[in-house]
Amino acid sequence: MGEQVTPSIVAWAGGPEALERLTEAFYGHVAADEVLAPLFAQMDARHPRFVAMWLAEVFGGPAEYTARRGGHPHMARQHLGRGITERQRRRWVELLMDSADEVGLPSDPEFRAVFAYYVEWGTRMALVYSGEDPPEIGPAEVPRWGWNQTPPWQG
Repeated sequence: MGEQVTPSIVAWAGGPEALERLTEAFYGHVAADEVLAPLFAQMDARHPRFVAMWLAEVFGGPAEYTARRGGHPHMARQHLGRGITERQRRRWVELLMDSADEVGLPSDPEFRAVFAYYVEWGTRMALVYSGEDPPEIGPAEVPRWGWNQTPPWQG
């Protein structure tokens, strides 16, 4: 018998296509949400696809976001000056989790724990970059989330 290989988180989620379904549903809700709609009023129609591409890379998929969008530095710059509030961050998390249920992402505790951990970490990083004194944006790599591990904070 061959060695059993644990699939990446993106594969476990259903592949990049599942993350695209997630972000399409999610940003549909965001547009109608009184707390989040103002943050995304000028959102590019391709934004859900870009976020799905980012998530796929974070969760072990190909480095497509890095190749096509500029990786971590580009993502960090998208949050500069936005002044995201804690209420908006929490609402973003709530709607994303609801959207994960809506589109049928896996509901097993292991997947959801890793997914929720990244969402909490990522939204808190968005607060850091959107605030009054953001850290310098250097050439950091896209964080990679795996089973039983998370990357160290890169600043």
